[in-house]
Amino acid sequence: MSGVVLCREDEIGEGEARGFLIGAGAVRRDVILVRRGGVLRAYINACPHQGTPLETFADKFLNSDGSLLICSTHGARFRVETGRCVSGPCVGKSLTMIAVAIADGGLIVI
Repeated sequence: MSGVVLCREDEIGEGEARGFLIGAGAVRRDVILVRRGGVLRAYINACPHQGTPLETFADKFLNSDGSLLICSTHGARFRVETGRCVSGPCVGKSLTMIAVAIADGGLIVI
C-alpha cells in the first residue's frame, strides 16, 4: 500500500470521511480517511468485531457531530482521534490506523 495516492488533501473537508479501495487481490485494502480538528487520519475500513466494513452507504461513516465513526452492522462506535471503540460489541478494541502524508497536495499512504 505504501506510496498510493488516495486523493488531493483538499478533497476531505473538516468533519468529513471518505472511503477508498486500494490495491488488488490479496493486498487490496478498504481505507477510511477522516478529518477532525484539522487533522487527517486514516484507518483500515474493517470493524474489529467481525471484520466488516463500517459503512452501508458510500462514505457514511460518522455520527451527526462527526466525533465518532460508526459501524453500521452492529452499532460499534469509534473515536475519530484514536480509532478506539467506545460502545458496541468491540469496546476497548481499535480500528487499525495507517500512516498518511501530504505530498504535492495529495494524500499518500506511507
